[in-house]
Amino acid sequence: MSARDCQKLWGGRFTKEIDPDFHDLNASIKIDKRLYAEDIEGSIAYATTLCRAGFLTEEEVQLIENGFKKILAEWRDNLFVIIHQDEDIHSANERRLSELIGDVAKKLHTGRSRNDQTITDTRLYLRKSIDKLRLRINNFIETLINRAEKDNDVIMPGYTHMQRAQPIRWSHWLLSYAWYAKADVERLQEIRKRVNVLPLGSGAIAGNPFEIDRQFLATYLGFEDISCNSMYAVSDRDFVAEFLFWSSLTTIHLSRLAEDLIIYNTSEFGFVEFSDDFSTGSSLMPQKRNPDLMEIIRGKSGTLLGKCMGFMTTLKGIPSTYNKDLQEDKEALFSAFDTLDNIFFIMEKALGSLTINKKKCSDALTTDMLATDLAYYLVRKGLPFREAHHLAGKVVTFAESEGLSLCDVPLEKLQEISQIFKKDVEYIWDFKRSVEQYNVIGGTSTFALCHQINSLRHWLRESNVQSLVVEESCESVD
Repeated sequence: MSARDCQKLWGGRFTKEIDPDFHDLNASIKIDKRLYAEDIEGSIAYATTLCRAGFLTEEEVQLIENGFKKILAEWRDNLFVIIHQDEDIHSANERRLSELIGDVAKKLHTGRSRNDQTITDTRLYLRKSIDKLRLRINNFIETLINRAEKDNDVIMPGYTHMQRAQPIRWSHWLLSYAWYAKADVERLQEIRKRVNVLPLGSGAIAGNPFEIDRQFLATYLGFEDISCNSMYAVSDRDFVAEFLFWSSLTTIHLSRLAEDLIIYNTSEFGFVEFSDDFSTGSSLMPQKRNPDLMEIIRGKSGTLLGKCMGFMTTLKGIPSTYNKDLQEDKEALFSAFDTLDNIFFIMEKALGSLTINKKKCSDALTTDMLATDLAYYLVRKGLPFREAHHLAGKVVTFAESEGLSLCDVPLEKLQEISQIFKKDVEYIWDFKRSVEQYNVIGGTSTFALCHQINSLRHWLRESNVQSLVVEESCESVD
């Protein structure tokens, strides 16, 4: 057996070298090297716990910690050299530690398996990633709020089934996506609770035989809870699947926003215009100004849905406890985080520089969108809504048959349809008046819009305070 394979964490049982092509397929170091800091953090914590259990001296722990600090610096300075025998981040870090401090490094893995090591690293990484994404989305929400305040005087058509429906404030449409994002943050926090459970100390499958203090480990690493079944602990990837589903759902929301903006950016609508920073042109047609950013975001949503489905399918077919199939979790996880982190950052900047064409929004308003207001007029006169709806429909039919706008239907004709119509019906043909009638919480009036903004700002302040507490807690643990 070669010296190379003797140094593998599992090499002692084998008499032949691993097939080089299989080695390349089996190795995950190119992907999971990203966990270098979490792997070091978990290893230092485990060394400290082994010391408390009597398996390492304080001097040995200090030696291990100092060695890992050098390794951490090498990774951060891009000086760490990955060699062929480094299957994954765990073997790479342990191999380098042995080079730096000698045989003491061999004691570090006492009672620990890569099964509980890798899942601990992954949970540490995802916990930090969730906290970063939460702040990223909060900044995105704040941008939406600021734009809503800035452009709250713009009235535009609201659409259902891609047909003009009722007049709304542009800010009301924009804030609908702030509420989606708020719900995304709240779902993310729920996932964080399930992520923040310590698996370290579970061994490969049966647990740890050396009476280590797992509660100390949990506190040291900032975990809120401890796994209570070792088989479950090493094989659980539900939290990764949850994060991938959350990522898919969140990008669906972003995709819908992007789709709206793509439509509103067309010449046929012309409601919005992206700044040069976030637009591209055509290699052939000089006049083109393409919303490529929004199209990329829309496309990324499909990619993340695919990664979520792919990983769920991977989980479906495996038996209990750890199997190498689970190695597929990190590529999907890292990709989802990178995509969302990047999208929210860029989308925030793009929305901040977006130009609203108030005139185009106003010109798109037509009085047929006030047909519902016509029915409401009759309701306010004492007519049951279903009857009012029927009569308003008759007015619409007449206007269409005569090629008239609703507001141009003569009072005499309105009164032929119903004697309830009086001269004051002319006051309903006012788009600002129309939006201002929706004054309940959740409506599109100025008052309701202010309530939305105040509610979101209040939630945002509390959310940012919670994020700050979490960040300070993580720093104190570090």
